[in-house]
Amino acid sequence: MGSALKNVYLLSCVMVLLPALIRSQDFTCSRATYYGSPDCLGTPTGACGFGEYGRTVNDANVAGVSWRLFKNGTGCGACYQVRCKAPQCTDDGVTVVATDYGEGDHTDFILSPRAYGRMARPNVAGELYSYGVVDVEYRRIPCRYAGYNLMFKVHEHSKYPEYLAIVILYQAGQNDILAVEVWREDCKQWIGMRRAYGAVFDTPSPPKGSVSLRFQVSGSAGVTWVEAQNVLPSDWKAGAAYDSTIQLE
Repeated sequence: MGSALKNVYLLSCVMVLLPALIRSQDFTCSRATYYGSPDCLGTPTGACGFGEYGRTVNDANVAGVSWRLFKNGTGCGACYQVRCKAPQCTDDGVTVVATDYGEGDHTDFILSPRAYGRMARPNVAGELYSYGVVDVEYRRIPCRYAGYNLMFKVHEHSKYPEYLAIVILYQAGQNDILAVEVWREDCKQWIGMRRAYGAVFDTPSPPKGSVSLRFQVSGSAGVTWVEAQNVLPSDWKAGAAYDSTIQLE
């Protein structure tokens, strides 16, 4: 009788622990720190090339990520749930967008000061900052941008009409942009754009007239091509962002 009760007790313990173990398997253990910023926001000079968008997107909850997450720029725009393990930390942590490349003391994340502080419970963020580096666990999650479609920004270094560089903003879902191509009407074919750096793609000879682009997406549906017809006007301007009307999930 005692043995049977013991077996029932052990089984109940396994049943209780199993959901917790399954949840923890979604996360990867690592470390995180934060960088200096006078306004606690992100940096407009991040390696992804997002500019001002990289400073303020996601309410400035942004991060520089390690090389294995940066993935030579393919990881730009990815979203992660990051939660720390110190006593001052909340259970949910913070959701951040990868906008830069950076590695510290065995870290996968160098967070904006705002994002780092939001891992903490109310009124104890100062204690968390004092650690400098904390143990964390993280997982990739879908990005959500309510009210925004995917947008194509013409990079500030573009020179109309000889040189075009673009960066893709508001990349929703859990997707990676692998490649971008531009339609050349004169030769009736798609021509690959170069990944200049980070999330910036360019071409030295953009087509005349309005510009159609297509981009290769790797996500839950596999690898697919998505077209954005005439997404840039014929008089596109450096620094301007153009709505694609496309929603990635």
